[in-house]
Amino acid sequence: MPAASRPIRRALVSVSDKTGLIDFARALAGHGVELLSTGGSAKAMRDAGLAVKEVAEHTGFPEMLDGRVKTLHPAIHGGILGIRGNAEHEAAMAAHGIDPIDLVVVNLYPFEATVAKGADFETCIENIDIGGPALIRAAAKNHDSVTVVVDPADYAGVLDDMKANAGATSIDLRRRLAAAAYARTGAYDAAISGWFAERLGEPFPRRIAVGAELKQSLRYGENPHQQAAFYVGGAPRRGVATAVQHQGKELSYNNLNDTDAAFELAAEFDQPAVAIIKHANPCGVAAGGSLKDAYLRALACDPVSAFGGIIAVNRRLDGAAAEEMVKIFTEVVIAPEVDDDALAIFAAKKNLRLLTTGGMPDPAAPGMTLKSLAGGFLLQSRDAGRVAMADLKVVTKRAPSQRELEDMLFAFRVCKHVKSNAIVYVKDGATVGVGAGQMSRVDSSRIASWKSAEAAKAAGLPRPGTIGSVVASDAFFPFPDGLLAAAEAGATAVIQPGGSMRDAEVIAAADEKGLAMVFSGMRHFRH
Repeated sequence: MPAASRPIRRALVSVSDKTGLIDFARALAGHGVELLSTGGSAKAMRDAGLAVKEVAEHTGFPEMLDGRVKTLHPAIHGGILGIRGNAEHEAAMAAHGIDPIDLVVVNLYPFEATVAKGADFETCIENIDIGGPALIRAAAKNHDSVTVVVDPADYAGVLDDMKANAGATSIDLRRRLAAAAYARTGAYDAAISGWFAERLGEPFPRRIAVGAELKQSLRYGENPHQQAAFYVGGAPRRGVATAVQHQGKELSYNNLNDTDAAFELAAEFDQPAVAIIKHANPCGVAAGGSLKDAYLRALACDPVSAFGGIIAVNRRLDGAAAEEMVKIFTEVVIAPEVDDDALAIFAAKKNLRLLTTGGMPDPAAPGMTLKSLAGGFLLQSRDAGRVAMADLKVVTKRAPSQRELEDMLFAFRVCKHVKSNAIVYVKDGATVGVGAGQMSRVDSSRIASWKSAEAAKAAGLPRPGTIGSVVASDAFFPFPDGLLAAAEAGATAVIQPGGSMRDAEVIAAADEKGLAMVFSGMRHFRH
């Protein structure tokens, strides 16, 4: 049976991250704990006036091979792995002069940070820790006898536990720390194996490991009866994972999901652009000469759905745009930067969450996305595909005008971020109708048209925005009916991937209606 508490008399300390080290070590010394250490950790503690015994002195064996071999020694691992109270183990330790080590404080070489800085191959390899994971895993395995700490955030908890137990630690704490230790080495190995696979050009190796760190515990998931948390991991990408929250309530699961969708969409455009998202789908997207102009045009697409939505911008957010945004209830605003005027305006809306990221994600950058299934998950490269003017193939008798071509490219970029089946109407660089997530493409066409008509009626406009617009479809029209529905809505030009068995019928229908149509050759399903 595990002991309820174990006294700490000797600690091995070898840390890369020295945050809080001196205060922790000084507190340990105050409990009469002998400190063993190596290299920079030993120097830092000695410089602070603490008595430290070098590992080389403890083992009687010098550090060698540029420090690669220092703690990999029976005097260290035997002291960690020996089971207290086991007569055979204790006899072996006594016979070989092995002293018990009761506390292992180790955090690892900064491999992830080294990779993130863009270091060369050899430097990354040198920052793969060997002795550290071995120490951590040994201590975690023998947690009945040994306390293991891998994160400075846990120093205070260890000291509190020692204070409550007269210099010992409880089994509950040791088990929690052991679990955290294995999670850390697992994430560390995941980062290394993922880096190797990337360098070798193997996006789908035989085995993959996923490592992530808890960023935020959430009140609940998609619904109140579900539990949830937000984890971050992998290569840093500007967005919700790197964002700073300036004000407002705690972000929810749905807030995070929708904010990510909004920011990724806003990043698609070079000119000032605004995306308004509701339930992971855009209800308005526009570009303009300023963020205020772009916001008002995006809002006009579907002001009813925009209520309680998420707003993302791709520029430094100014006071003029902020003044318009606070006129309706908004859950989250996310921007690369926010100026002082905008900060002051948003401050009056205490519940609005305001996030800044310091930059925009690159929509064309490679990366991977993961989706869970029962018993497994799907892994794929992100949809970084982008269609340029030169990629478009005119397939109708009438060629599109320059304005239609520009709007078609805009619409197709928006389409990539709309749940399938997706239909997007655009006029003059702004959405005027969005149809999302329908089982039938023709229904998406009709819903987008209907919503456009409702928005026009509410704004007192004489006709829907779809009159004279272009329309984008995320996948080919399998029958002419979806295209005909777009023509009935007033669209004059169409962009779609093409590739249907009935392309000829669809093209003929477009010609009959006098539409211009281009094939993009690229599909953008989003499920």
